[in-house]
Amino acid sequence: MRNLYRQFLELIPHDPLQVGEVTSHNADGTSTLQLPGGGTLRARGQGVAVGLKAFVQAGEVKGEAPALTDVTVEV
Repeated sequence: MRNLYRQFLELIPHDPLQVGEVTSHNADGTSTLQLPGGGTLRARGQGVAVGLKAFVQAGEVKGEAPALTDVTVEV
C-alpha cells in the first residue's frame, strides 16, 4: 500500500502558477513583478507591459493575467 501523504504531495504542483504586477523591465531580458503579498519577484521574459498583471511559473513570465479585483477574506 502506498503512503497516503506521498500521494497527497504528488497532487501539489512543484512550480505553482503565481500572479504579479509587472513593475519594470530589466536590461538582461527579465521583468520585476510585485506579488499580492508585498514581495517582489524577478522572472525571465518581457512579454507583458509594465503596469499589467502577469502569470509567472518556474521563474518565467507565461503571459498576461486578467485585471480582476483582489478580495481578502479572513476566516
